[in-house]
Amino acid sequence: MGSRFFGLTPDYKLQVYKEIHELVYYGNGGFIYSEVYQMPIHIRRYHIRMIDGLHKKQNEEMKRARQGKESASEMPKMPNINKK
Repeated sequence: MGSRFFGLTPDYKLQVYKEIHELVYYGNGGFIYSEVYQMPIHIRRYHIRMIDGLHKKQNEEMKRARQGKESASEMPKMPNINKK
């Protein structure tokens, strides 16, 4: 196969393209392909970690909200009958 001294390995290229895709796709329009491609690695990975943290936080909030609704719906409702 030869030396890859002056080029990227196929596995690394795949990782770079995956990171670019994730930032463009999950960045909600905040990034464009050429911008992310030219971005330094440490900055690109910082933004990926921030987006990942945001998604984890949103998932936890949705999970807590779902659990709150389930616990509230477990109790039966009493009929509202007023005797006069």
